[in-house]
Amino acid sequence: MVDKTESNDMLAALHEVLLQRRDADPSSSYAASLYSKGLDAILKKIGEEATETVMAAKDGDPKKVVYEVADLWFHTMLLLVQQGESPQSVIDELARRMGTSGIDEKNARNQNK
Repeated sequence: MVDKTESNDMLAALHEVLLQRRDADPSSSYAASLYSKGLDAILKKIGEEATETVMAAKDGDPKKVVYEVADLWFHTMLLLVQQGESPQSVIDELARRMGTSGIDEKNARNQNK
C-alpha cells in the first residue's frame, strides 16, 4: 500500500515525465506522440479510457477497474500538462470542495451558469 506522501510523489513524478515528453520527438514516446497529434487525439483517448473503465466495472473485476482507471488517470494527466495545469491544481480544487456538500457544490455551479 502506498501512503499519501508516496501517492503525491508518484503524481508529481509522472507530471514531470509528461512535462519532459510534451516537446519531445513524437517517435520517442507514446506521450510525445499524443501531444504531437493535438487536443482532439488526447480527448479521444480519454473517452476511450473512460469507456473501458465503465466496461471493467460492469464486468465486476476490481483488478481490471484499477488497471483501466490507471490508464484514465494517465491520459487525464497528459491533458492537464497539455492545458498548462498540474495534478496539484486538481488536488487544490478537491481540497476546496472538502467539507462542502456535493449537492450544495452542484447547486452553486448551477447558479453561476
